[in-house]
Amino acid sequence: LDAASRSFQVAFQIAQLEAKDEIDALVNGTHFIDRTAERFFRRHLTNYFAAAILMPYGRFLRACESTGYDLIILPHRFGVSLEMVAHRLTTLYRVGARGLPFFMIRVDRTGQVSKRYAGASSALLAEVGGRCPLWKLHHTFDRPGTIVRQLVELEDGSRWFTMARTVKGNGRSSNRVEAEFSIALGLDARLARSLAAAKGIDLDHGPATPIGQGCPSCTRKDCPQRAAPPVGRQLVINDRERGLTPFTFDGD
Repeated sequence: LDAASRSFQVAFQIAQLEAKDEIDALVNGTHFIDRTAERFFRRHLTNYFAAAILMPYGRFLRACESTGYDLIILPHRFGVSLEMVAHRLTTLYRVGARGLPFFMIRVDRTGQVSKRYAGASSALLAEVGGRCPLWKLHHTFDRPGTIVRQLVELEDGSRWFTMARTVKGNGRSSNRVEAEFSIALGLDARLARSLAAAKGIDLDHGPATPIGQGCPSCTRKDCPQRAAPPVGRQLVINDRERGLTPFTFDGD
């Protein structure tokens, strides 16, 4: 493991030893019927405790606000990984000391979502995952280690500022395969003015990439990247015309 992961594993052990009673009380209070679900919840609570050891709430929030939530500075300052910082950013909604309401997702090259945290955000992007190829979340694999910024606009007109970067998994399998993912953090564009990464971007009126929630759900007609028609829409077939995509559909 790298240094950040070793630190997290030590903090995880401390959580199991020092916070066992508190974690047990929270788990028992849920009355899970499924044993696997109960164990996942226990692991989630233990992970949260470990993250709080490495990134104490008050000190971490102050660092976020003083640096403009800088995704380069914060991992170095706390000796953690970008992915750990991204997780922590989705938990800053303590009453009286709230951070910005980020969402986070993690995808692989095929767009499969392996982590999803909506936090205090109401973003549909967190719920549906990275299914739109126009979202630059998918472009990070061509620029490993580089934070890719993007202003996007959903079909409902809401604007979101997103930041994405590749991360590596810990270790390799016996056949030398190394895991690689893309982490995306997003925030309502109206709240993103204080971000260091948003400097120089007109969040209110600047050009935003029109994206959707995946082709089966998206009703944008002028998208050159469309791979399938929207579910429930009637296809319109015209032998005399050909548009940007092979799918033309009614607007009802």
